[in-house]
Amino acid sequence: MTFRVRIAPSPTGNLHIGTARTAVFNWLFARHHHGTFILRIEDTDIERSRPEYTENILEGLRWLGLNWDEGPFFQTERLSIYKEAVQDLLDKGLAYRCYTTSEELEALRESQKARNQAPRYDNRHRNLTPEQEAEFKAEGRSFVIRFKIDDSREIVWNDLVRGEMVWRGSDLGGDMVIARSSEDGIGQPLYNFAVVVDDMDMQITHVIRGEDHIANTAKQILLYEAFGAKIPEFSHTPLILNMEGRKLSKRDGVTSISDFKKMGFTPEGLVNYMTLLGWSPPDSTQEIFTLEEAAKNFDFERVNKAGAKFDWAKLDWINSQYIHSMPVSKLTDMLIPFWSEAGYKFTETKERPWIEQLVALLQPGLARLTEAVDIAKMFSTETVEFDSEAIEQLQKEGVKSALQAVITALDSQQLGQINASNAKDIVQQVVKEQNVKKGLLMRSLRAALTGEMNGPDLIESWVLLNQNGSDKLRLQKAINP
Repeated sequence: MTFRVRIAPSPTGNLHIGTARTAVFNWLFARHHHGTFILRIEDTDIERSRPEYTENILEGLRWLGLNWDEGPFFQTERLSIYKEAVQDLLDKGLAYRCYTTSEELEALRESQKARNQAPRYDNRHRNLTPEQEAEFKAEGRSFVIRFKIDDSREIVWNDLVRGEMVWRGSDLGGDMVIARSSEDGIGQPLYNFAVVVDDMDMQITHVIRGEDHIANTAKQILLYEAFGAKIPEFSHTPLILNMEGRKLSKRDGVTSISDFKKMGFTPEGLVNYMTLLGWSPPDSTQEIFTLEEAAKNFDFERVNKAGAKFDWAKLDWINSQYIHSMPVSKLTDMLIPFWSEAGYKFTETKERPWIEQLVALLQPGLARLTEAVDIAKMFSTETVEFDSEAIEQLQKEGVKSALQAVITALDSQQLGQINASNAKDIVQQVVKEQNVKKGLLMRSLRAALTGEMNGPDLIESWVLLNQNGSDKLRLQKAINP
């Protein structure tokens, strides 16, 4: 059996993390079974679909490493196929034209609401005579195409995540609208219909999607049967929740993949974390793995039914593991755009070796790429502004004379020749000559050179600053602000 799965986002917004996680599960399943991963763009919502959203979806999937094998296919390019399929159901007597007006539907809903009944269509136009249809047309009424649903029918399927699922036809809201009308007859298809036609045409064997589609599945199974088609296997994955157990939304922060990228997450770290949102590997202690490694072990027996809580701290930790183990050259390439956007000129004026030294210095302390912007700010100018803690440190007794001694020692060194070894020698020399504690001198050097009391390794920072002489300028400013 050839396994064929698909991800089918709608270009009515940017690629959402929920859609991306669904894409991850589809990709892992396809790769595990040496199957085919298909991309389909469901763009039949003409009013809300935008080309920039389509591009965002394509770019986001590529960035995450979720390369597709077939597609992208666009539903707007397949309208003739849908119309033929609708006509097929009309010819079989399994669908009909419904002329109920919006005012009549609203009155029906109000009546059902007054009786505390669930809203549903009452199938009033299911058996219109040709004369009645002609009368409605003469009135100028538009129509929709409805698919007949047997209220007494029981729909059963074995969900690969949730086990046996049972729905009754009476719970599906009456006969289902599958297409709207147009000037030349059958018009725009609706989601539940188009998705079935697409999945049949593309020979999808497994439909993997979020649990919010469960009710749609019951309707779609009836359509598969109406066409005499093979019904695919269904897997409904858990929703992504916030830490309070509610569905993740924009109120919880960013939710689109492009926003996660802007926040400084790596594609490897983010996709690794998304893999763990609802699935656990056989070795429960393993948390860091590539997509390819996860695909070897992926199956639906280890996909949870319960919602997956989104944990920012866990995402930060996983992302940090990728940053810390990344080759310095690759990390440099990833950080330069963030520094350039911040206006740091050293990305243009410094040689690559100096920039890579800076990256290596910052790398162990980063959880997100964006954190390198604030930390690297001290290297972007010749002088720095001192925060309140640094000012307090520089005002302590003996500090100015100790820093002056450091300047004097630097005068005997050639510009840019300070390395970690002789920087430490200068510290030892000044500690001895000035009779000050090493801790006092080191804290004062940090305050003078960085303007803060915390940051990356002091000696390595000093070495980088010395290469253009800004270390002496900063020490002089600390002594004579």
